[in-house]
Amino acid sequence: MTETPTETLARPSPKISFVSLGCPKALVDSERIISRLRAEGYELTKSHAGADAVVVNTCGFLDSAKAESLEAIGKALGENGKVIVTGCMGAEPDAINAKYPNVFSISGPQAYESVMQAVHQAAPPAHDPFTDLVPPQGIKLTPRHYAYLKISEGCNNTCSFCIIPKLRGRLVSRSAADVLREAEKLVQAGVKELLVISQDTSAYGVDVKYAESMWNDRSVRARFLDLSRELGSLGAWVRLHYVYPYPHVDDVIELMAEGLVLPYLDIPFQHASPRVLKAMKRPGNQDKTLERIVRWREIAPDLAIRSTFIVGFPGETEEDFEMLLDWLGEAKLERVGAFKYEPVSGATSNDLGLPEVPAEEKERRYRRLMEKQQAISARILKNKVGKRLQVIIDEAGPTVASGRSKADAPEIDGKVYVASRRPLRVGDIVSVKIERSDAYDLHGIAV
Repeated sequence: MTETPTETLARPSPKISFVSLGCPKALVDSERIISRLRAEGYELTKSHAGADAVVVNTCGFLDSAKAESLEAIGKALGENGKVIVTGCMGAEPDAINAKYPNVFSISGPQAYESVMQAVHQAAPPAHDPFTDLVPPQGIKLTPRHYAYLKISEGCNNTCSFCIIPKLRGRLVSRSAADVLREAEKLVQAGVKELLVISQDTSAYGVDVKYAESMWNDRSVRARFLDLSRELGSLGAWVRLHYVYPYPHVDDVIELMAEGLVLPYLDIPFQHASPRVLKAMKRPGNQDKTLERIVRWREIAPDLAIRSTFIVGFPGETEEDFEMLLDWLGEAKLERVGAFKYEPVSGATSNDLGLPEVPAEEKERRYRRLMEKQQAISARILKNKVGKRLQVIIDEAGPTVASGRSKADAPEIDGKVYVASRRPLRVGDIVSVKIERSDAYDLHGIAV
C-alpha cells in the first residue's frame, strides 16, 4: 500500500546513536557523517537502547585504541541490534568480525557513502522536509566557538611505528578554495578559532603539485604558506596542528609574527636521538631542529611549541633517552605529551630486529620525561605572571570562567582560569592579567 504524503510526514524521524573515538581527524569524519544524517532528517540520541541504529566511528592506531573500539562496539550491541562500524579499525574488519560477527556493517575511514548506505538499510529516512535542514557549516561535535578544519586525508610517510597510511591511504589534499569556503562558512556561523588538521599538515598540496583554485576574486595555491595566509585573513584564530618540520615551515613563522596565524606549532618530533629517529623513519629535517627553534623564537617571540614523544621504542638505549632529556632541556618546549611505545599489528617497527625495552623501564622513562617537562612548563608559565594575555572562554562560571590562551589548544594543553566581575560567555575573547601559575595552568583576572 502506498503511503500518502500526510502519513509520510506523520512518521517519526529515525533516531541514530553515535560514538566517535580517536583523533580530531576522526572527529571531522564523524561531523561529516552526522551532517549527512541531519540533512536527511535523522535525529541523534545519546541512548543506544532507544535508537533505530548505532554508528561507531572506531580508532585503530594502537592496540589500546582497538580495545577501546571493540569495547564500544560490544556495549552498543548489548543495547541495540543494529550497529554500523566505520573508521580506522574498520579498514581491517577481521578483528571486528571475529569478536562480533553480528555487526550490521563495517567500513573503513572516510567511507561516508558506505556508512550512509548502511544507515538507510538499517533505518530508512523519514524524508520530512521540515527536519531535512542543517546549517550551512554542517553539524559540529565541538563547541560553537571553535572547529577542526581538515585540509587533507591520508599520508605519504612511512614511519615504522605507524599504520595510518595503510588505514587512510596516501596524501589527498583538498583544493585551497574548498578549504577556504568551509572555513568562511564556519567563521560566519560564529566560530572564533580554526584548528587546522591533517595527517601531515605541512605536506599539504604536494600531491596536487600546489594546484591553484579560485576563491572569491583570486587564485590561491594549495600550498601550506598560501593557505595559512588566506585563513588568517578571515578574522578568526588559526591554530596549526600536526606540522612536520620541513624547511618551508620557517616561512609560516613570519605569518605568526604578523599576527595572521596564532604563534603556536604542534610538531610531533617523537624523539631527539638520530639513531632512534632513523629507526622510526621520521620525515622532516630534524638535524638542526634546536637551531631552527631558536630562530623561530627570534622571529615570533611568543611562539608556543607543542610536541609528542615516544619512550621505549625498540632499541632505545639509556644513552638515547638521556639525549632526549638533554634535548628537552635545551628546546624548552611549552607543551609536551609522551607515550610509551606499543607494538601495533602491521607496523614495520615490529620487524626491525631491535631489542624490546622492558615494560617497567618504559614506565620509568615515561615518568622521568614527564617530570622533566613539568619543571620546564612550570618555569615557562611562571614567566607569564604579571602579563596580559588574550584568552578565549571555553566554560562560563558565576565568578570564575576557564579558557585558553593563544598557547593552548583545546583538550590537550593547559587552561587559563579567569576571575571576572562581569559575566563572561563561551566564545568571548578577553584580556586577562595573569596573577599566578602552577605546573600546567594559569590563573588571572579579566581586565
